[in-house]
Amino acid sequence: MCAAPLRHPSTKASFAERANDASHPLTSYLLRLMTIKRSNLCLSADVPNARELLTLADKIGPSIVVLKTHYDLITGWDYHPQTGTGARLAAIARKHGFLIFEDRKFGDIGNTVQLQYTSGTAQIINWAHITNVNMVPGKAAVQALAEAAAKWKSRLNYEVRTSVTVGTPVADYFDCDNSSEEREREDRSLSPRQPQQDPNTSFQTHMDQNGRKSSIVSVNLTQSYEPIDSPRFANGIPEGDELLFPGIEEPPYERGLLILAQMSSAGNFMDARYTRACVEAAREHPNFVMGFIAQETLNSEASDNFVTMTPGCQLPPAGEDESAAIAGDGKGQQYNTPAKLVGLAGCDIIIVGRGILQADDAKTEAERYRKRAWQAYMERTGQA
Repeated sequence: MCAAPLRHPSTKASFAERANDASHPLTSYLLRLMTIKRSNLCLSADVPNARELLTLADKIGPSIVVLKTHYDLITGWDYHPQTGTGARLAAIARKHGFLIFEDRKFGDIGNTVQLQYTSGTAQIINWAHITNVNMVPGKAAVQALAEAAAKWKSRLNYEVRTSVTVGTPVADYFDCDNSSEEREREDRSLSPRQPQQDPNTSFQTHMDQNGRKSSIVSVNLTQSYEPIDSPRFANGIPEGDELLFPGIEEPPYERGLLILAQMSSAGNFMDARYTRACVEAAREHPNFVMGFIAQETLNSEASDNFVTMTPGCQLPPAGEDESAAIAGDGKGQQYNTPAKLVGLAGCDIIIVGRGILQADDAKTEAERYRKRAWQAYMERTGQA
């Protein structure tokens, strides 16, 4: 937790002001969305099955700006790219105005993380606006994910078109009733180019053992990428202004990355040297890295405008003193209140899971967290 007074300009500027200066289009979008919804809350949707995930997203969606998922712990996940769980989540996100963050924590060599991000059963890049990386393997993992996202975006404006070409012979080649003299004349006229290949088709003629002409027709398939107008919602997701959260446009095509720079669990090994390397990698990829998963703002240079998202946030039961210390979960997780994380440590978005999921009324509790986190932000920036 940051004990020094917050001095970096990003901790005093409003989200709207920071949106204007953001180098990453998705960062700018998220900051504007936070301003419109008056929310800096992310729900960690660690639920056991896909039906519960979709129901929860629809119920809590109005209170949040980010939904964090772990697709690999959810049973019943439908991997169909057009109509599956990811596509249905994307439709709910569009309706309620939030981004999807798949908490994948990529942590392997570059080639492997690229494949994990873009391929396999889940195809994370197609439905998650944001993902994250554990930088233990080094900066190469960040570079590899950035390359994968750039390649994905470059192909989004295109779709595969397949053309089928079938050779079609001229009609008299099928005339099997010709006299032998006529066939001989035809054969002499074709000589010495038998079998015949029409350069414009894939049709060939030759003589069978009875002296009759037979044909060979081959099918040629040609694939090409051609422009399409709106690829984002052309894959089974309903369109229409009534399904788009009012006040803001659709999210940009870009994908974003968060770097896991600090953790809220006790005894973790992410020391200061590791965290500095995370910040360096972020500065090297400002058009892909949106910010960090961290316990305090890591913006230090004047040009830094990274978003800090912070887990380990907990409120005491309603009516109790919110300044009191909160016990951990007995499994290594340490908790802090929104006032401490946003107001004192300069974090931007709080990540809350069990505090909302285990409440008697999850929707009401999500609103309580949203209001407390927003109040801490308003007080930090001098707007309250």
